[in-house]
Amino acid sequence: MTTGPDRVVDAHHHVWDLSVRDQEWITGEALAPLRRTFALTDLEPEARAAGVCATVLVQTVTVPGETPELLALAHAEDLVAGVVGWCDLTAPDVPDTLAALRELPGGDRLVGIRHQVQDEPDPRWLLRPDVLRGLRAVADAGLVHDVVVRPRQLPAVVEAAARLPGLTFVLDHAGKPPVAAGEPRPWADDLRALAALPNTVCKLSGLVTEADWDSWTVSDLRPFADTVLDAFGPDRLMFGSDWPVCRLAATYEEVVDTAHALTGSLTADERGRVLATTAERVYGL
Repeated sequence: MTTGPDRVVDAHHHVWDLSVRDQEWITGEALAPLRRTFALTDLEPEARAAGVCATVLVQTVTVPGETPELLALAHAEDLVAGVVGWCDLTAPDVPDTLAALRELPGGDRLVGIRHQVQDEPDPRWLLRPDVLRGLRAVADAGLVHDVVVRPRQLPAVVEAAARLPGLTFVLDHAGKPPVAAGEPRPWADDLRALAALPNTVCKLSGLVTEADWDSWTVSDLRPFADTVLDAFGPDRLMFGSDWPVCRLAATYEEVVDTAHALTGSLTADERGRVLATTAERVYGL
């Protein structure tokens, strides 16, 4: 049973329909449990049972057709309060693309843009001139940039955030720390460098899938969660489930319970910020 009376905003989850398009990243035996369609109707009863009052739906593939579909879903379903979509940040027409997305059904729920930076072979991809130009357009549109990277790419995030002080960078999954290895450095040092910039926010999400999927405990996650809490503080930290990817290591209920456990040392007000109000403020939900 999920513990705690707190109101919860799930600031990071996905849906996909394999009859519409493939999710090419779902490969190999380990990810086989994800190779099926996951719809909002699958998530909603679990989310409601966990006290979730609103969610942010996040893109999964770098194709133009997905974001309009996610916006339409948000338009039709009250649970989805915001959408982090995708557009080609290297294209010269990013402002026009963002404006067009906002004209679509559900366009008022577009809150951010994300690119699968973690899959880019260049660890400094974010610092390419064309990418920086696209990110400036995201800032000009009043949107945030969700950034999903691996630890080796964190220094580029720090530099990009420093170059673009008018853009809020939201670090997904705490930068994917090496939980299973149990060695926080250099991830922790780079995370603190990012947190030193005022235009950065972090998601307390995705930790269970960076741990040993079959044997993780809250104690395994705590040193990494404590580092994030200490670096960003509750005003710049938000909870996300990373459903359905989290199902590789935990149920939705377990992920929410774990968030309560990892924030148990905070005051009720501070915990409320991590679990709900930071996401509402940053994304303008």
